[in-house]
Amino acid sequence: QVTCIEVVEAYVERIKEVNPLINAVVKDRFDEALQEARQVDKLLSEGPGDDYLEEKFPLLGVPITVKEAFSLYGMPNTSGLVNRRNVIATSDATVVSRLKQAGAIPLGVTNCSELCMWYESSNRVYGRTNNPYDLQRIVGGSSGGEGSVLAAACSVIGVGSDIGGSIRMPAFFNGVFGHKPTTGVVPNDGQFPNAHGVRTSFLCTGPMCRYAEDLEPVLRVMAGPGVSKLKLNEKVSLEKIKFHCMDHDGGSVFVSPVDKEILQAQKKVVEHLESDLGVRVQRVAIHKMKYSFQIWSAMMSSKDSEGQEAQRFTDLLGDHGKPVWPLWELMKWLVGMSSHTLPAIALGLTEKLVNLNVSGKTKLVSMGKSLQEEMEALLGPDGVLLYPSHPTIAPKHHSPICTPFNFAYTAIFNVLGLPVTQCPLGLGSEGLPLGIQLVAAAYNDHLTLAVAQYLEKAFGGWVLPGKV
Repeated sequence: QVTCIEVVEAYVERIKEVNPLINAVVKDRFDEALQEARQVDKLLSEGPGDDYLEEKFPLLGVPITVKEAFSLYGMPNTSGLVNRRNVIATSDATVVSRLKQAGAIPLGVTNCSELCMWYESSNRVYGRTNNPYDLQRIVGGSSGGEGSVLAAACSVIGVGSDIGGSIRMPAFFNGVFGHKPTTGVVPNDGQFPNAHGVRTSFLCTGPMCRYAEDLEPVLRVMAGPGVSKLKLNEKVSLEKIKFHCMDHDGGSVFVSPVDKEILQAQKKVVEHLESDLGVRVQRVAIHKMKYSFQIWSAMMSSKDSEGQEAQRFTDLLGDHGKPVWPLWELMKWLVGMSSHTLPAIALGLTEKLVNLNVSGKTKLVSMGKSLQEEMEALLGPDGVLLYPSHPTIAPKHHSPICTPFNFAYTAIFNVLGLPVTQCPLGLGSEGLPLGIQLVAAAYNDHLTLAVAQYLEKAFGGWVLPGKV
């Protein structure tokens, strides 16, 4: 009904209109995107047949954006690190290449937190990204630019990555859909920093979208041949899913209590599932979830099966140059002289402390393995767990520094290797997005994706900012 050039022009105009407010797209490739759109229209006019095109180019002409941490040819690839500010990608990350081969048209790259290890997307290279629902609020991190750009209707599909909730937190704070696939299915190649050692089992690359139905086709393209491990062709009967619900982590001393409004939204989901599908949602209390933050931290810094140490964050901050001394950087930061953000410096300091208690760390790693077995047994081949995405709705800028461990609600599922879909549930009393995590056993991504589509119909999914 419309030409590809019209679609891409509409998105380019939208980005030009709202990006000065949200600062989500940090470098655009509008000229190249428009040229690629013309080529798509030329291909369509030559008419090789819709069936052929749909099979060969499932995302033909679809505008996408890419987290700046991923290589996109000709675009910067700094991950918000000042001493990488001149780095330009000379190739495409594997997932980016697959999306382009499927016909998608990248519009540009989007902001992230420094080295992708904080849940506010702000750095000394590009500045801070703002939430489209309230510019005084955070967008989450580290794929925060993607969350913001999608929520503001500036893109159709986002490429995100997630080692502690970096897809799901931005999707939650910005009221869009995000999917962290089962670990090891979608390749992580071509992003900086990439995972090494034990962390290769925790980092996941996945899709972010405004509409639930877009998650699956994008996931298929991203996974490539690996998609065969997932059961995306299996028809899901929602009435046969065994639903479980957990309202909070059990009261961790490190993490904020869950907001009443988030609990209320989750309660409405439970009531709707029970009344509409005739299922019984089983309430569960998994004791070890109380130690989510400690388990994630211990497993992130543990050795892999070959005894290789996890890569140190302070080495990454130095980017293979001089090592960074966090305490010295903190002194410099206090007088405005550091090229690093405060969260990155704080992470460098805490990293040293975590490695002091070796016996405590060993116990926590063991607890993590035991929790994984417990979760797999609970969920089985047909289970879905409903769990809060975060203890609070999108906080105000800078406030995460006071609640640094709240990401534990998403992070625990990275070290457990489970697939999780973040699903929006409309807006709360302050006009900010609400949402829920849908969790399944490994390789049962098809279950959470099906439930996300169902809840989108029931609760309205993404809401255009400024509409209410």
